[in-house]
Amino acid sequence: MTTAAALIIGNEILTGKIDDTNTRYLARELFRLGVELRRVIVCPDDLDTIAADLNALRAAHDYVFTSGGVGPTHDDITIDGVALAFGRPVVRSEEVAAIIAHYYGDRLTEEHLRMANMPEGAQLIRNAEVPWPTVVIENVYVLPGVPEIFKMKFRALEERFRTDAPFVSHAVYTLCDEGTIAARLSELAAQFPNLTIGSYMKWDDADYRVKITFDGRDADAVHAAADALVGSLPEEIVVRRE
Repeated sequence: MTTAAALIIGNEILTGKIDDTNTRYLARELFRLGVELRRVIVCPDDLDTIAADLNALRAAHDYVFTSGGVGPTHDDITIDGVALAFGRPVVRSEEVAAIIAHYYGDRLTEEHLRMANMPEGAQLIRNAEVPWPTVVIENVYVLPGVPEIFKMKFRALEERFRTDAPFVSHAVYTLCDEGTIAARLSELAAQFPNLTIGSYMKWDDADYRVKITFDGRDADAVHAAADALVGSLPEEIVVRRE
């Protein structure tokens, strides 16, 4: 089983100024690739906290993705935090500095060049579609917080993470009350121990009331469990399957 974790960095997330959409995107894409996202931590713009959280995550997971804190302003300290976690100095990449200088031209400032800093010994991963490199150090991938750029950079990297056993997911939408199907779901969880079965209530949706999901790497088991649930329910309360 390949596992991953995410470290979402930024006071703006913890104060609710910015919505964190990167976690949802990352979770969905890793699931599609067959990687299990096991942990997500949101931390403030604090060097010691970033380093401590990153060290805990990278020791326990195959991959760690950071989001945020890689811009030119005073609170963009992710690179410094990553360097602190690995016990390495921060150095300037001449390659990235040249890209930044070309992009900004006469508008270039020293603050812009802060975005060329990286932990010593880090790799720079780039391709034709995404000329701005991604900083990678061991199993840690440093991604920006801007959702559009986060997605663009992840798509350029995704084949690195694809596994031979992607997840299969099937959903059953019902008009059930959770309390009336809880015992049946417990039975199915025991019958199919290698699947993850989830129940999600929708309070005010006219279409359905409870969505039940079946996730696993064995497609036959996923569909067998969903069939077993549907077969035990009155036909009129099953809205649809996806």
